[in-house]
Amino acid sequence: MDVEQPVGVAVDRDLGRADSDIDAFISKRDKKRRAQEGDRAAEMAWKESTRRFNAAREAEMRDAWGEYHRAQAERHKAVLASLIEHHEQQAQKFGGDAA
Repeated sequence: MDVEQPVGVAVDRDLGRADSDIDAFISKRDKKRRAQEGDRAAEMAWKESTRRFNAAREAEMRDAWGEYHRAQAERHKAVLASLIEHHEQQAQKFGGDAA
């Protein structure tokens, strides 16, 4: 005995169940998200604090490197000046003209 069912009858029953499953899933995820909102705000505050700290540290490091290079340039100038003086003295000693 072959009884033909109209197309989609089984699907209609499954769609009603699917709707309730989807609604339950959405409600569960929404509750979970709302419970985590406080954590999300704390995480965002921590990230902002870390960003500000890193930016301040980078600025401090740039200043330190700038000072290092300025001081190193002064040291090189002093060494170069003493080398020039030494070689001018040696040139005079051996009878050459100093610049």
